[in-house]
Amino acid sequence: MYAIQAENIDKRYKNGVQALRHLNLSVKTGEIFSLLGQNGAGKSTLIRILTTYLKPTSGTIMMLGKDIFREAATIRSEIACVAQQTSIDTHLSLVENMMFQSRLYRIPKTEAKKRMETLISDFGLKQYMEYPVSSYSGGIKRRLDIALNMMSKPKILFLDEPTVGMDIQSRMAMWEMMKKIRDDFGTTIFLTTHYLEEADSLSDTVCIMKDGKEVIQGTPFELRTYTRQDTLQIRFITNAEAKEYVTHIAEHCSLKEVRLQNDTIIINTKDSHADLEKINLFLIESHIPYNGIQISQPTLEDVFLRLTVNNE
Repeated sequence: MYAIQAENIDKRYKNGVQALRHLNLSVKTGEIFSLLGQNGAGKSTLIRILTTYLKPTSGTIMMLGKDIFREAATIRSEIACVAQQTSIDTHLSLVENMMFQSRLYRIPKTEAKKRMETLISDFGLKQYMEYPVSSYSGGIKRRLDIALNMMSKPKILFLDEPTVGMDIQSRMAMWEMMKKIRDDFGTTIFLTTHYLEEADSLSDTVCIMKDGKEVIQGTPFELRTYTRQDTLQIRFITNAEAKEYVTHIAEHCSLKEVRLQNDTIIINTKDSHADLEKINLFLIESHIPYNGIQISQPTLEDVFLRLTVNNE
């Protein structure tokens, strides 16, 4: 069963900007679905449409088996959205925030307390109850914000860049929290993120957008095998050295699909072993001080860059 099915969604704003173009996507019930795309791809517009804040110019959307336009009020009671800006009141305590949220959804007080206790325990918030919310770190505030939105037991939880700006420990804690929401609560998660490793490790399904429409949708494994193409990675000690030699290597070896990533030159190759031998010989004969060379399987980042940057 699908939690969300969108077909041929167009959105043109009054100023003439076409934000979405014949977009199609399907989100299965109980999965973590990640939406990827460069800035301006249409992600924010799509989220606003799916959360009923905005109407598309054309197309159809079914959510939880209901027409999103005809039954918007019912759907709003079954979804929750955590934006990048937290909705926490820092003048209230953790408990006061959660109980206030329950009153917004008219949850009976006894039931609200039970839900609150479960969420505080499951999301690791108990140790923070004695401290003022204003003193919480960004990661803990984000965790509390998600817990607040889970008070209404949403069937679909929209998370807009939930780990942006977090350190790696906080991000990993957030990943575990999202898995718990999916596995223990059975909630469908619709996630937008700029972190490709996050989408790769968390997602059941990934959708990549470009210019207002989906480019590809599938499991992380399916997307990684999409290119059917290995890469050669030539590592240097510094980014400056890699930048110095990237054009020289590309021109001499007649390579078209070459890019620079930090201290590494990455080359798409259809014959990885032959290209490895040829390029390695050239590097040695040219006395280029590389630090290592290897054949690598395509990553989700490789697929993303190929579809959104190189696929012009």
